[in-house]
Amino acid sequence: TSLSTSTLITMSSHHWLLAWLGLELNTLSILPMIIKPHHPRATEAATKYFLIQAAAAALILFSSTLNAWQTGHWSITNISTPTAAVTITIAIMLKLGIAPTHAWYPEVLQGATMNTALILSTWQKLAPLTLLYLMKNSLPNSLILTIGALSILVGGWAGLNQTQTRKIMAMSSIAHMGWLIIALNMSLDIATMTLAVYILLTTTMFTSFNITTTKTLADLGVTWPQSPVLFVTMLITLLSLGGLPPLTGFAPKWLILTSLCHTKLFMLSVMIVIASLPSLFFYIRMTYLATLTAPPNTTNAQHKWRHKMSHPWALGPTMVMAGLLLPLTPLMAT
Repeated sequence: TSLSTSTLITMSSHHWLLAWLGLELNTLSILPMIIKPHHPRATEAATKYFLIQAAAAALILFSSTLNAWQTGHWSITNISTPTAAVTITIAIMLKLGIAPTHAWYPEVLQGATMNTALILSTWQKLAPLTLLYLMKNSLPNSLILTIGALSILVGGWAGLNQTQTRKIMAMSSIAHMGWLIIALNMSLDIATMTLAVYILLTTTMFTSFNITTTKTLADLGVTWPQSPVLFVTMLITLLSLGGLPPLTGFAPKWLILTSLCHTKLFMLSVMIVIASLPSLFFYIRMTYLATLTAPPNTTNAQHKWRHKMSHPWALGPTMVMAGLLLPLTPLMAT
């Protein structure tokens, strides 16, 4: 049922009620996946997720009804009432877990399993982002840019004192969503490319963490003996998430900053570059903890006591793309 949501929202591009129905289906479909481990933390995460998503959906329904009452139409692409546009934007930010409505997001990811956290970080973003795409001409620009810059700042600073990999990925996601909605305000093509790169990098990292059962930063120090090649590519993906050239993650940031400079938003450009430095710091800290605090030796034990790792077939190509797509930037951005 969850897979049909984005299709339903796309089909309902002229009606808010069908979009709201799609969002509700999306929320109700993911709840059993979050609660499946039957652990108190999973139950807490599912409850938090349900309350937040239901509140955001109610706000969207209220705002779209207000817009329909004042304008006489339910069109998503044309919101004439400024109050409704601002309220719907805030509700979608709440659904996406963007600052300042982000506090629920790391807690829910921490209570879910790695695979469920991956779905929450990637697939569950598509439905609200589809609505933002459709509303592009009605979005309050200054609010979008302010929230985007705040998300980049909060995502970086709040991630500095985290030791759980899922919470670090949650903060990373908040910062990347900030870049994404700033891109959305500039150009839909750049925003689409940013989203694709974000999904690629996040999927690679979560899959790697899941295979190596890396749940805390301390676990990173003992992953080398399990699979040195996987380990090295995981570190390259981490640096790519930080946006270091010449890796794939640099491409969307490069294009977004170029676009901001073309529109004479120099102060915002400087601000978000400085705000993204803490994010880069905690990615580099993860690579440091993984490589330089434990000797990169294979185990000396006579018998292999570790569990045999599974290697999903898609992990190889995604890891290659996570590091080497920068030369294709002109192709991806058009």
